[in-house]
Amino acid sequence: MHPFRAAAEARDIDAIEALLADEVVFTSPVAFKPYPGKAITLAILRAVMRVFEDFTYAREIADPGGRDHALVFTAKVGGRAVHGCDFLHFDEDGRIDDLTVMVRPLSAAQALAEAMGAQFERIAREAQQAMEAQAVAEAEARG
Repeated sequence: MHPFRAAAEARDIDAIEALLADEVVFTSPVAFKPYPGKAITLAILRAVMRVFEDFTYAREIADPGGRDHALVFTAKVGGRAVHGCDFLHFDEDGRIDDLTVMVRPLSAAQALAEAMGAQFERIAREAQQAMEAQAVAEAEARG
């Protein structure tokens, strides 16, 4: 079982964070613009954990070269069945630098967009707090 799959199924956001590159880019199934950075990606993934019900991965598809991985999942959101896939790309250090999510059917994508839209202010607040904490930690490290 892939470590990202294990962490996501366990809803272990700390384990997920450890797998992400600082420059990770998250591409949403319901938003046009990608979201760059670990802080926003983690905030979005926390929100997904709040809105998805009965989330489970059904299978894994791996690139023989090891830099790409696909995880097929099922879940429910707003009472709608969701079938989707997380596409992971790994950098040279083995961390996820690109996470793209796709979902179907359209009615489930619309329900997901609505549920995530309701989370938007919290997502933005959590991402901002994480970026501020990181900036403080970096300033303290420079001394």
